[in-house]
Order: sequence, then C-alpha cells, then structure tokens
Amino acid sequence: MDDKIVVITGANSGIGKAAAIKFASEGYTVVMACRNLEKGKSAKQEIIESSKNPHVDLLQLDISSFKSIRQFSTMLKDKYPKLDILIHNAAYLNHGEKQYLLSRDGIELSFATNTVGPFLLTRQLIGMLEKSEDARVLHSCTTNIRHFFDPKRKIEFDNLQGEFKDERPYSTYKFYGDTKMALLLMTFKMAEELRGQGISVNAVQIPAIKLSKETINKLQSGWRFAARIQNVFSAPRETMADTYYYICTSDEFKTVTGKLINDKRKVMESSHYSAGLTQDIKQLMDQNVYPKYADDQENIERVWDLCVSLTRDPVSLS
Repeated sequence: MDDKIVVITGANSGIGKAAAIKFASEGYTVVMACRNLEKGKSAKQEIIESSKNPHVDLLQLDISSFKSIRQFSTMLKDKYPKLDILIHNAAYLNHGEKQYLLSRDGIELSFATNTVGPFLLTRQLIGMLEKSEDARVLHSCTTNIRHFFDPKRKIEFDNLQGEFKDERPYSTYKFYGDTKMALLLMTFKMAEELRGQGISVNAVQIPAIKLSKETINKLQSGWRFAARIQNVFSAPRETMADTYYYICTSDEFKTVTGKLINDKRKVMESSHYSAGLTQDIKQLMDQNVYPKYADDQENIERVWDLCVSLTRDPVSLS
C-alpha cells in the first residue's frame, strides 16, 4: 500500500484510540492529534504495540483553540507531504456540568470543540488533502441529534458567546446536542464546497458506546450507575472504529459525500414521517432517518457563516 496518512483527533482514548489501532494495523501512518501529550504518549505506545506498526506520530492539538489548531496545522505540513484521511473524533461533553464555560476564543466550550474547531482544522488542511488521490473527511456525530425530531428544538444560536449565560439555565447535554447538529449542518455545506477539489466529507452517527472504567469513575455517583447500566446494552468501541475505517477506505463510500451514515454503514435520509403520535413513534424507532431540521438551508448557511465569522477565515473553498 502507498504510504497513507490519517489524522485522528482525540486518539488517546475511546473510539479514537481504537480507530488509531485499526488504521495502524492496516499499515497507515497514524497522526494522533491530542490535547494532553502525557496521556497521548501512553496511548501511542499501546497503539504501536497492538498494531505492530511503528509509524504512529503524536502532535499536540487543542481543538477548541484557534491558535492551537493553526500551530498543529503548521507542524503537520512541515512533517508530511499530504493527508489522505482526517477524522474529527474529539468531542467535549462534561457530564453533569452546570456552568457555562467559554473557550480561549470566547465561544461556548462544547461548540468551540465540537463544531467550530473541526471547521477551522479542515480549512487549514485543504492543501494537504488535495494532494491525496482519495481524500476523505469524517465528522463524528451522535444519536443526540435525534432530539431535533422535536419541532420545538432549535440550536441556541444567540447564546454561543455567553450572551445569555447569566439569564438562561445551562444544560451541557442540550449544548452538546446542538453542537452535534451544527456539525452535521456544517458537513452538508463543507461537502458542497469541497466537491470540486475531490475531497469527500461525511458524518457518522455514533450510538451508545461502552465506556471504560476510567471514564465511568470520573462521573458523579448517579451518572456512574446509569453508565454501568448503559454499558450492558452498548457496542464496544472497536465496532465503531471498524466503521470509521470502512467509511474512510472502502470503495462503497469512495464517491459518497455530504451524507450522514449510521453505525450499520447505511446512508441515512431526512425523515419522511408526518405529524402524529404513531408517526412520531415510528420515526424514533427508525435508525435510518435524521431530523428534517438538518435539511433547512437557512440553518445550514447560518452555521457556516457563524464558523467563518468566528474563525475570521472568510476565504472560499470552492
């Protein structure tokens, strides 16, 4: 295999580390993009030992920080001639957090990490991706976006920089869901923008995944109990790592772009269900559809324009 290079954000734990092991095992050069270098070093050694592949690199990246993203991009360009796959796996969700937190750039922390950061990182690496014969970008969405089946649910656009942080109750789970829906909206627009450059951009919907003991122990007592119950019914992270790999390497998805793909590797469609209790139940049970909210062009453009404005990166990609 030609020397293929993949960047995986948040590769020091969870699905990210499992994906790094999978790609390394298949002969890829893996670049781990991690905020915590100490944890990253330990994970890197484990990935090398598990995959028997020494071509695993570790570079520091705080995906919530514009400065860190630009520094990471410069380091990557200095070390590698191209980039074949970019997987935006890192995400921020602090269970039980009730305090509104801002990133270094003054953006609500989960939105900065889960939406704006991936936008800027991809923009910074367009030139490297263009040099690949089969460039693919993958965004990690979650089933949290299914809350948008509720017609009253909307992204809190007017409170992304703390405009109402002292007036509205803060829910880390609502903001997390908002950021993942925004990431999907951005996926659709970015795929359209990059189609001419031969770069595919897709999102994958991640279901409940088994949490490690380390992660569970960090939770508050009530959440620890719930997490242990959830683990009984959740898929192992290796299953999702295999799905990452398949979407990013298989011929089946070679020409697919601007799509949301579920954990069964099926391209999802916008919900076709009408209003009514029976239809609502069927919609919630159907794992092949996503909320119509994601198809609203005004929502798509609003997320895109916001990302451009916040990153001060107005250059068109098309």
